Amino acid sequence: MPHERLRRVFPFHLALASIIALWVYIGVGSDVAEPDLWWHLRNAEYLFTTLKLPQADLYSFTALGQPWINHQWLAEIPFYLAWRAGGLMGIYLLSLALCELNLLGIFYIACKASGNPKSAFLVTCLGILLTKVSYGPRTILFGYLFLLLLLLILWRYRSSGRAPLWVVPPLFCLWINTHGSWLLGLIVFGIVVASGLVDRNWGRVEAVRWSPGQLRSLLITGAASVAALFVNPYGYRLVFYPFDMAFRQKLMVASIEEWASVDFNDPRGKMIMFLLAWIFLSTLFSRARWKLEEVALAALGLYAGLTHVRFLFLAAILLAPFLARTLDALPAYRREVDKPLLNALIFGMVLVIAARLFPSRADLDQAVAHRFPVAALSFVKSHGLPGRVLNRHMWGGFLIWYCPEVKTFIDGRTDIFEYTGVLNDYLDFEGVKGALRVLDKYRIRYVLTSPDSRIAYLLGNIPGWKMIFRDQVAMIFERSSALPESPPTGPPAGGSM
Repeated sequence: MPHERLRRVFPFHLALASIIALWVYIGVGSDVAEPDLWWHLRNAEYLFTTLKLPQADLYSFTALGQPWINHQWLAEIPFYLAWRAGGLMGIYLLSLALCELNLLGIFYIACKASGNPKSAFLVTCLGILLTKVSYGPRTILFGYLFLLLLLLILWRYRSSGRAPLWVVPPLFCLWINTHGSWLLGLIVFGIVVASGLVDRNWGRVEAVRWSPGQLRSLLITGAASVAALFVNPYGYRLVFYPFDMAFRQKLMVASIEEWASVDFNDPRGKMIMFLLAWIFLSTLFSRARWKLEEVALAALGLYAGLTHVRFLFLAAILLAPFLARTLDALPAYRREVDKPLLNALIFGMVLVIAARLFPSRADLDQAVAHRFPVAALSFVKSHGLPGRVLNRHMWGGFLIWYCPEVKTFIDGRTDIFEYTGVLNDYLDFEGVKGALRVLDKYRIRYVLTSPDSRIAYLLGNIPGWKMIFRDQVAMIFERSSALPESPPTGPPAGGSM
């Protein structure tokens, strides 16, 4: 009897889940240096102070007053509350919890799909490698949690015909106010519903038709979910924002690294090649049978992840059920041969290792100082910069939070800067293509850049500019010549300048 009680307290699933949690914990590390975190904090502070959401740009001098939609406003609140409660440590704990919940959610859905915790564990380990791209204090982690909840509801309804579908419309209402990934959820919902419109077998892929009552309930749920999307402070504009990003923000998608497609020459690309080989071989040698919706969702995840590195997290979620079924050759879990003492030992060792690796506040401060211009902005606060500053894109949010008296040239709210043409000018500047034209066009007096940038080399070797600050992270250049009387006109100047 005591052994049976121990087996209930320390099952095999808990041992595997604790190993997964430890790996995620190590992967998250002590890095809370997410570039967009800082302007999210400033937005939430503005909301708490004024009880209003910003309707226009407040933080830059290049787009000041331009209409702007804060499409992630609800996700900013937990991060701001975490900051108020514990500073960087609060941010770290919240982002760690979000990462852990997502990966343990992947483990859970893989277990449900395969019925074998061993195969679910292996699939989740692969998922950890894929999801690393989105670790940290990022608002999209809320979106992935919502996606996991949606999948659990739909799969329960698919397998038993009973599930709390009433949760889905409020879920989409929260989702659209939290992150633009709600559109992915709507696509997933549509794929699952469409997969039940036929009743056929294609070899090892089978489709089961919904009953008339089930289909009616799903259609009502879908219609209510679409209606729930319009319950937001920006109305139809927030609903259309993902489409605006897809069709209007093409420069942003083309220039931001995480929107790039997978590079098969780097380690992550080689891992994706292994994943593709796994999928190919599994279709040849596995005896598993898949449901049509599992295959369709896996195809969606694979396409999205290969097209944009940002969506490798999505691929890990949508591929998990499919891949877990391919490992049908693994021995099934047998509860009667479980070893609760070994499970308890593994769980205890994970706790000890986690405690020893837990970062201090100094570690978190160092992670921020390693990536952001902390010392440079301290210099700015003490000396002042009476003029416009052109800052690195990745540092704009930190400037907004740490040094709000200095208006940014550009920051992580890339959409508004693409609309106003600032992003195009910034890319020309960073690429040293018409850089001097950009400096004159915006009457820039100071440049905040990194020591290893091409801009630092350029400004350090031409007359009219002098360095006034330098450390290992940042440099500040000041214009030593007179500002142009009026912005120049015409196309960008050619050559290396």
